[in-house]
Amino acid sequence: MSVAPSSASFMAQATRNGTPELETFHKFFECWLVEQDQHLQQLISASKNNDDGSTSESTQQQRSENRRGLRPLINQVVQHYEQYYRAKSRWAKEDVLGMLSPTWRSTLEDAFLWIGGWRPSMAIHLLYSKSGLQLEAKLAELIRGLSTGDLADLSPSQLIQVDELQRSTIREEKEITEKLAKHQETVADSSMVELSHVVSELLRSGSSGNPAGDEADERVESTLAPKEEGLEDLLNMADDLRLRTLKGVVDILTPIQAVHFLIAAAELHLRLHEWGKKKDAMNNRYHHAPGGDGSTTQPNLPS
Repeated sequence: MSVAPSSASFMAQATRNGTPELETFHKFFECWLVEQDQHLQQLISASKNNDDGSTSESTQQQRSENRRGLRPLINQVVQHYEQYYRAKSRWAKEDVLGMLSPTWRSTLEDAFLWIGGWRPSMAIHLLYSKSGLQLEAKLAELIRGLSTGDLADLSPSQLIQVDELQRSTIREEKEITEKLAKHQETVADSSMVELSHVVSELLRSGSSGNPAGDEADERVESTLAPKEEGLEDLLNMADDLRLRTLKGVVDILTPIQAVHFLIAAAELHLRLHEWGKKKDAMNNRYHHAPGGDGSTTQPNLPS
């Protein structure tokens, strides 16, 4: 029986080859998604083992012992996210443009991307949304003074910490967004405008392919290089904030609350990817229908 390759094996392959390729990262990402789904099943199992609804003293003691054992699983899931961002950073050194416009994501996911990934403050919105849903589901227990242990049971101290994290995350998001805007404006700086004119003149004179044209190609590469380096720096800053925000949320929560949060994060990520892929497949079938534009040929009606 063959063993499915892991995301770590693709990382090791890229390291041996020296120059990572986007095709390899695509395979890495697909393996990473499979592993995320496996972690999701483990998290769900752990949450069920720690939420059986019993209030007996012996059961409460057993549940307390189980919750102390959740930390290794939580660490494993967080390390899986760390592995993803390490891989992203490595591949971005070779092709940052490909990492900012990932072909392995669906168009639905692309529509919600912020600098090549999810907006960091979304992690806090996710926490609030899941907390609200669990609060609604267990309102009766909370009114009776019972502790649910999940995200419905956030303490005043935790809510203050979440608010502080949200404020700092949004502040950093704005700073990075402003840096991106300034960097995007460099596309129209004097070096780019001059170079676009020079290359246009060469094309009009039919000099493409001769030494003058080769020299122009070199100038294009040297002019674009700092633009790409700037994008790589911005992508790394955005990914660093994404990971720090995720860890920040997990650190605020109790182990069982962190399990519920990581379940919600994985479910949202996996389902959004799945829904987007289905929509893309449907759109592709539509555009390949008879007529070439999704329209079907209508029969001629008698006049």
